[in-house]
Amino acid sequence: MTAHAEAGVLSGRRPFFRDQWNAYWLMVAPAALLMAAFYFYPLVQVLWISVTEPSPGLDNYAQLFTNLSIRRTLVTTARICVVTTAITVVLGYVVAYVLVHASPRAQRWLFLGVLVPLWISVLVRAFAWVTLLAREGLINHALRDAGLIDQPLALIWNELGITIGMVHYMIPYAVLPLYASMRDIDARTVSAARGLGATRLYAFRRVFLPQSLPGIIGATVLVFIFSLGFFVTPAILGGGKTLMVAEFISLQILDLLRWGLGTMLATSLVLFIFLLLAALARVVDLKRLFGAG
Repeated sequence: MTAHAEAGVLSGRRPFFRDQWNAYWLMVAPAALLMAAFYFYPLVQVLWISVTEPSPGLDNYAQLFTNLSIRRTLVTTARICVVTTAITVVLGYVVAYVLVHASPRAQRWLFLGVLVPLWISVLVRAFAWVTLLAREGLINHALRDAGLIDQPLALIWNELGITIGMVHYMIPYAVLPLYASMRDIDARTVSAARGLGATRLYAFRRVFLPQSLPGIIGATVLVFIFSLGFFVTPAILGGGKTLMVAEFISLQILDLLRWGLGTMLATSLVLFIFLLLAALARVVDLKRLFGAG
């Protein structure tokens, strides 16, 4: 103990570091209470319902392996999310690459095009895609008028329609982390590779692409995690024929009143996301990946 701390103790005052610690907790307490009341308590309540309804035990969780409808829904969700993530990251990479190499004026217009969809309601966007993709929609009409098809294409009420709507919604979430990663790449490294005789494609593949890998990982994780919880877009563009896990949970709780089964799926989804992030944290630095480090 330092002489200053000893003097504080002898004089009946608390040491300075203890005052700092108390001040820290006073500042953190409001946020901690809000998190406990509006986040952790509901999660605990959902977990509790999942193991007590309709009877105490793990019967609800056993249905993950025995219930054919649940397994089919989980497989469908995983398939749509993987395809959506792959397409979104590829398209987002192209847009981010163009953004990085565009002039400042062009960047402003490109950023406007990327960010405008974030300001439009997901419900409005989903119904806009219904207008475009329906059997009598604008796309089928244009293709028939051009003589390219004789019968309308099935672009909606299936996994294709859901994927199109989800990719459109997710593009900004892929572009932003990719752009942040590409912006920090030193362009002189690519110029040096070109100066040493590398072709444009070879310099991109061996120099630029590896340096943008953190952005690719970040965009992939963000898009995949958000895709797992999609509800409005699959419900509208799937037409009730293609169920993803969020819509299946809503069906169990609101329509069939099977609270135990619905909360079990919700809990399993949250735990899967936490495990995914924990596994990713062992491979990459998540703080640096998402811009906090």
